[in-house]
Amino acid sequence: MPGITSKNFDAADETRPFEDGKGRLDLVNTDRGSVGRAVFEPGWQWSKHVKPIAGTDSCQADHVGYVVSGRMKVVMDDGESAEFGPGDFMAIAPGHDAWVLGDEPCVMIDWVGFGNYAKT
Repeated sequence: MPGITSKNFDAADETRPFEDGKGRLDLVNTDRGSVGRAVFEPGWQWSKHVKPIAGTDSCQADHVGYVVSGRMKVVMDDGESAEFGPGDFMAIAPGHDAWVLGDEPCVMIDWVGFGNYAKT
C-alpha cells in the first residue's frame, strides 16, 4: 500500500452520466476503495435519473459524504426526510429518493456509497 495517493476528480478513473444529462458521477479508485464526486444538475431526481440505471424502487446505496455546493432533499422510504446544503455532512441509509432543490447544481463527495452507484 503506498504511503501517499494523489488523484484528481477532473481526471477521474471513471465517469458515469445520469439519465437526460442531469449530471454525472466521477470516481477515483484507490487501494483503500472508491471515492465519488457527484454533480446533480437542477431538476435531477433519483427516481427519474438513476432509477432506470439502478433498476430498484428506491436508492439502495449507503451514503456517507459531504455537500460541497447546492442543496438536496432526501426522503427515506418510511417518510423521514432531511435537506442538505453546503458544508453539511450526511449519512443516509439505503432506501430513499432524493432531488436537487433550487437552480444550482448540487455537488457531493461520498466515501461509501458511490462505488456501485448509477452502474449498469
